[in-house]
Amino acid sequence: MRRLLPAFDGLEVAFVSVHSAYAEQVSGSRFYAVRDVTRWDRIGLAILVAQLTLILLRERPQVVVTTGSAPGMISLALAKCLLRSKTMWIDSIANCEQISLSGMRAKRFCDVWLTQWPHLQRAHGPEFWGAVL
Repeated sequence: MRRLLPAFDGLEVAFVSVHSAYAEQVSGSRFYAVRDVTRWDRIGLAILVAQLTLILLRERPQVVVTTGSAPGMISLALAKCLLRSKTMWIDSIANCEQISLSGMRAKRFCDVWLTQWPHLQRAHGPEFWGAVL
């Protein structure tokens, strides 16, 4: 996400990550650390949903952009359903052979659904607009 920072110049941005150490890399912006979960961690999922809901209600974002993972997909779903935010999913550069499971699920909550690999682009999404590398 840091590679996309120039696209957000002049905008008020808040970051959410499962890695609290990333706060140093986005100093000057609001930062929230949330629980990292998998789809098998039901208690963790409930905690994550509560954390993300509180962040979204506090921040009230007009747009939510994520580069993947289960917490990112849940963020998009909550932002779209609770706040009617515009949403963008950018599947991780690591998903070079197929769209991630979270990316496939995020599709239904996205205004923009992207892949960073041109050969994964399809007629009904995801689209390829370029890569961050």
